[in-house]
Amino acid sequence: MKRLIKSFILIIAAGALVALGLSAYVTQSVAGDLAGTDAGSGISDAVVEECTGIEPQCIVVLGCAVWADNQPSPMLQDRLDTAIELYRRGAAPKLLLTGDNSIVEYSEPDCMLAYTLAQGVPAEDIFLDFAGFSTYDSIFRAHAVFRADRVIVVTQKYHLFRALKLCKALGIEARGVASNQRKYAGRAAREAREVLARNKDLVKGLLRPDPTFLGEPIPISGDGTVTHLN
Repeated sequence: MKRLIKSFILIIAAGALVALGLSAYVTQSVAGDLAGTDAGSGISDAVVEECTGIEPQCIVVLGCAVWADNQPSPMLQDRLDTAIELYRRGAAPKLLLTGDNSIVEYSEPDCMLAYTLAQGVPAEDIFLDFAGFSTYDSIFRAHAVFRADRVIVVTQKYHLFRALKLCKALGIEARGVASNQRKYAGRAAREAREVLARNKDLVKGLLRPDPTFLGEPIPISGDGTVTHLN
């Protein structure tokens, strides 16, 4: 019994080491694609210049939690504010807001649209992806549905490495700008989950399965209002 317990512990430890190693590989392999990592201090001219260097077609904003009153959570608001500032400074001509819309009472893209419109972004420059059920789905669809192959990705730094690695795997040239503007609750648990998420998406990027939904092409160069439901 002791030998069995010892073997089990060794297997768990080996698995943990592999997971940590693959997570570290993901972060190191895309570190050079991070254009900015501290949005709290403002977006510098150097960050904008690095982003525009790839002539991005859009800024991809990855969705996250929406509160019950249809207001963006702090993490989502920071992502949107960072993307709006990049847009206003000419880093890219369009916004692609992608998130979960899997149940009637909950829609990340609708919340994101309302917020960006309230900040004065023209409706025609805002594209919505209602089938961004995961980071993989969002990045896959940005390329396959919206025909974007040069993008700026905006999310918190911990999440950005995985998103940028997926861009590489799926044929998108990308620069990432982190939207960390404050301290967020639950950091330790979030970082632990992200290790496993990086492993999962690393495998997905290699296998390239279809996302949950595809659909007809909607080129990001057109009018974004065709993607608005209302």
